[in-house]
Parts: sequence; C-alpha cells; structure tokens
Amino acid sequence: MYGVSGTGSVVGEEWGARAARSRALAVLRVRGRALGLAVLPAAVAVVLYAGGVTGHFTGSGWDTARWVVTVLAVLVLLAGAAVALVVARARPAATPTVELSETAAPDLYRLVRDLADRLDVPAPAAIALTPDCDSWLEDRTHRAHRALRTPGGEGEGEGAPVLVIGSPFLWWMRVGELRAVLAPVVAGTGPAAHPDIAAARRFVRGLDAAVAVPETPGLDPVRRLGAHGVGQVARVLLRACRGHAAEMERGVAAAGSERAQAVDYGVRIVAQEQVGLAYAGWDRLLTRVALPAWRMGRWPAKLDAGVVSALTELSRRDRLADGFSSRLGERPACDLLEEPGAVDEATSLLAARLFHGGPAEPGPDWSPVEWSQYPEEVVDRKWRTDAARLHQVLDGLGLADSAAGGGGTGGDGEGVADGPTLTRVIAHLATEPAKPADAAGVDADVDAPDAATADAAAAVPGDRPLPVEGEGARGHDDGQITLTDEVDGEVDIEDDIEDDDEVVNPAAEALAGALSAILAREEAAREARVTATALTAEAAARSAEKDDRHSGTTPPVVVSGPDGPLPLFPLQPPRSGRDLLADHVTAMVCCAAVDTAEATPGLDWLDGPALLVGGERAADLGPRVLALVEDGDPEPLRAWLARTGVRPEKPVRLV
Repeated sequence: MYGVSGTGSVVGEEWGARAARSRALAVLRVRGRALGLAVLPAAVAVVLYAGGVTGHFTGSGWDTARWVVTVLAVLVLLAGAAVALVVARARPAATPTVELSETAAPDLYRLVRDLADRLDVPAPAAIALTPDCDSWLEDRTHRAHRALRTPGGEGEGEGAPVLVIGSPFLWWMRVGELRAVLAPVVAGTGPAAHPDIAAARRFVRGLDAAVAVPETPGLDPVRRLGAHGVGQVARVLLRACRGHAAEMERGVAAAGSERAQAVDYGVRIVAQEQVGLAYAGWDRLLTRVALPAWRMGRWPAKLDAGVVSALTELSRRDRLADGFSSRLGERPACDLLEEPGAVDEATSLLAARLFHGGPAEPGPDWSPVEWSQYPEEVVDRKWRTDAARLHQVLDGLGLADSAAGGGGTGGDGEGVADGPTLTRVIAHLATEPAKPADAAGVDADVDAPDAATADAAAAVPGDRPLPVEGEGARGHDDGQITLTDEVDGEVDIEDDIEDDDEVVNPAAEALAGALSAILAREEAAREARVTATALTAEAAARSAEKDDRHSGTTPPVVVSGPDGPLPLFPLQPPRSGRDLLADHVTAMVCCAAVDTAEATPGLDWLDGPALLVGGERAADLGPRVLALVEDGDPEPLRAWLARTGVRPEKPVRLV
C-alpha cells in the first residue's frame, strides 16, 4: 500500500512538473515570436542590401524599397527596444506585507528550513506576513523588491521566492498544524527554481507591470503617450500567453501538492478545517469589530490576538465548532516569533491600510486602541456620533417641515421635547397606519416623500460642523448593534423609496434620504482626503527613491492598487437609506440606555459593538427599532424602554 501510494505521488509530481515546464516553454515561445516580429523588418532590409551588393536587386525601385524598409526597420527596432526596456524596468506588483527578519523569528525560519530539507527543495529567500488567511510564494527577485527585502533565508542569493504567511494562522494554529499547512507551499520552491519556469514568470510579471506604467503619476504628456503604446503591446502579449501562464501555475501547484503528501499528510487534513474556521473568524472580526474602529480614526492593535478570542467564542456558541478550543492548550505558532506583540501590531496597522485606507503611520487622528478600551473609546463614541448626526438631520427636517406646514409631528399629537432626546426621534417616526379603504390618502402618502426628502436633503447644512469620526461615519446593524457599510457615489433617494410598492412611513423615508445624502458627502470627502494623501506620499516616495538611489538608503514603500490608492479591498457593499436610519435610531436608543439606565457599551467578538443591559447583550432591540422605522409603530420600542428602565424624555450626551 505504501509503495503504491509513494509511486503515485512520484508520478503525479513528475506529471505536474513536466506540465509546468511545457507551459513555461509556450510562454517563452510567445516572447520569441514577439522578438522575431521586431527584427523581421531589419532582416528584410539586410536581404535587400545584400541583393544590391551582389547585383541581384538593382534599379531605382529596389533603391526605394531599401530606403523604405530601412526606415521601417529602424522604427520597429526602436519601438521594440522601448517595449523591452519598459518591461524589464517596470516594477512588478508586490503584496503589501510585514517583513520578518531571521532575528525576529529564528524558530519560524528554522521550521521552514527543516520543512524544505524534508521536501528536498530550496528554502525560501525570506518570510513575510500578510493580514489574510492564505499563504503563498511570491517572486521578489526584481531589483526594486530586492532592495526593500529583509535578509532572511539561505536561498536569497539564488533568487528563491519569498514565503508569505497569513498572520491569523500564526495565532490560531498550533505549530504542527502550521507546518502541515505550509508544506505544499514550501514545496513550490522546487519547480520555481527551474530556469524555464523562472524566466516565464519574470516575463509575465514584467508584462503585467508594463500595463500599469501609463497610470504612473508624474509623466509628461509625451511620455504618457508612449507609455500607452507600450501598454497596448503588453496587453496583446499578455492575452497571447495568459492561458499558458495559468496552466503553468496549475502544474507547479500540482507538483508541490504531490511532493508535500510525504510530510504530515494526516495532520494537514485536520489543519485544513482550521484554515476555514480561521477565515470565517477573521472576516467576522474585520467587518464587525475592526471596521467601526477604523471609521472612528482608531485601529485595534491586536487583531491577530482578537481572532483567537473570536474563534473561541464561536466554538463556545456553535456545536459544529465544539472541540476546536481544546487545541488551545498546545503550543501556538506565534511562539515561533521573538516579539509576537510587535508583529501583531504591525500586521494590524497593515490590515487597516489594506481594508480601510488608513495612514501608514500612527498619528493624532490615527491612534491604536487596545481591546480593553474598545467599548469606551469606540463603541460609546460611535453611538454618540451617530446620535448627533441624527439630530442634526432632524434639525434640517424641522426647518423644512415648518416651512411646509409641520408635516413631521408624531401621529399621537403629543408635543416633542426640544434637545437631543429619544422622544423627539420616536415622535417624528411614529405614524398612524393608513386605512385600506382610504386609497386616496395612501396615494398622497406615497407621493409625499419626494418633496419632503428633497427639502430635507437641502435643509441639512453641508458645511455645518459635525462631530465626525476620524475617517467617516456609519451606524449600527440589527439588535447586535453591528456597524454598517459605507455609502459611496451619488445617492438616488427615489430608488430607495421605490423599493416597496407602498411607503408605510413617509417620515422615515424622508429622514433616511437626508441621512443618506449627508453620509454620502462625508464619505466623498473622506475618499478625497485618502486619495490626496496617497498620491502625495507616492510622489514623495518616488522622489526619495531617485534621490537615494546612489546613497543606498531604502525609500518608504507606498501601496497603491490597480485602480487607485488604498484601500485595495473594501470590506462591505453599500447600505440602503432605510438600513442607515435603523442604525442611527439604534445608536440613539443605546445612548439613552447608557445615560438613563444601567446599561453599558460592550464588545461582542462575533457581532462587534453591543449594548449590555444587566451584563447581558440586548439582542431583542433590533426588531423593535425596525418596527418603528418601517411601520411607524412605536409601541414595541416603548415597551422595551419601559422594561429596561430607559427614560426617552431625558436629553442624551452627544459627542
């Protein structure tokens, strides 16, 4: 049995390596054909001149042909040389990572080298961490990347690739599980060392980098026009070798996977379950916990440690994950680092840059926050900022309603207290349900939000100072008090209103439209600031790179995506105006509960910001807020307020 398995592994590995080399040769043939086309006019010109010297091609017609072909050959050779120069000098894209020197992680380097020895492949040149749940080999042999690389493994001088490891793996996985997961990845250094595969990869990466050259800032019009021509040629070549390059990478992966079956195969099967679990916990931590803090101008400094808490909480709640937390007694892979806290802080800052577009360095408006400070520094401030925005919009609606005849009063006719009170919000959103027999009244209510929403959006002052949160503003989700998504681009209020056939709560639609408008303006201003900062930093880095080229210093790395600056990976899609209104009303309820009842802001590792009433999370608040927002029915919320002891008539403290 073992002999058959081993023979199959060798055959599969050999098949994968041969397939990869065959596809690499196909990519190189594309390069050879392009070179042949570039020198073809010059070859024709040489033949014509040789014919003239030998007396075979004589006469005025042949002289004219020689001159025309010579000029064409010179132009084609110049164009080909320009394309080759740009492809060779263009800086290929590199994944933003946190470099790990061997002094910072000697045990991790020792584990990887031992793994490479067992697999009989070259060791990676260096190790880097990325804030993602994945691991791969990345070619950084280009001189621009080599200058920025931290010296590490013994294979660096031979052009070996860099091993990129997902940072959540180090904190959640045990040492044996990490070794098993990394085995197929490290095994890929064997095929990568083949000259044909390495040359094909360099060619494809150079073409990919040449395509992005026209978007480089600082080019004059003439150079940009030439860069566009080079980019078009690079695109044609990329299309010609795209399929071969993809099949080459599949062959490399197949060869590495077959070779890795000889190392910790049984452990790898169990570890793959941890990969999926870590991905789910990491995604939940970023979208539900980290994103609200980033929008407040704060970045959690221990995201990797937080994913352990999130997954431990998941194993406590979910029966399917039962038993996963029992592994925590074994040695975690983060023990392979000399200073896990410093590495965690660096990867947390990089995650904020990639997924939110935050600054590269901490500052007064971009400071770290510890998990123990999260409820007070992020959750409470977030709620009060959303409540302040809600009352600012209500002020604008009040002006519009008074001009239109006071259409924003509550359905019960009771007076609305001045100031930032929850009673004011409930009275504005509470409506009398429309009678089925009164069709004309229903139609009038459906048409009303168009004018009311337009007046509300115009009444909200655009330049009015608002207690904004460092990098933007968002609300909360359902009863779990989950922060919502960003609203980008223009806001079409009529689309939100026409989502339903019948508008039940016109006041809520008008308020939602006004909130969407002001949030869109805030988001546009934030994106403009992030773009301007990134472009300025990129220009400064390029200038520093030119100035320090001869001094040997390392310029700062500026990360930008294919379509512009950071963030490269936005986390959530836009939210509707009605959802934003529910988020802001929930925030107002939470502020009132904290100020007038024995409630406190808290942190749920899976659901983010949470309201704690008597030490328990208030999970039943969301449906009651939705009843008020969507149906105009305040009774479920009022019953909840009375049961928890919240006094809605008392003003709340805003930011």
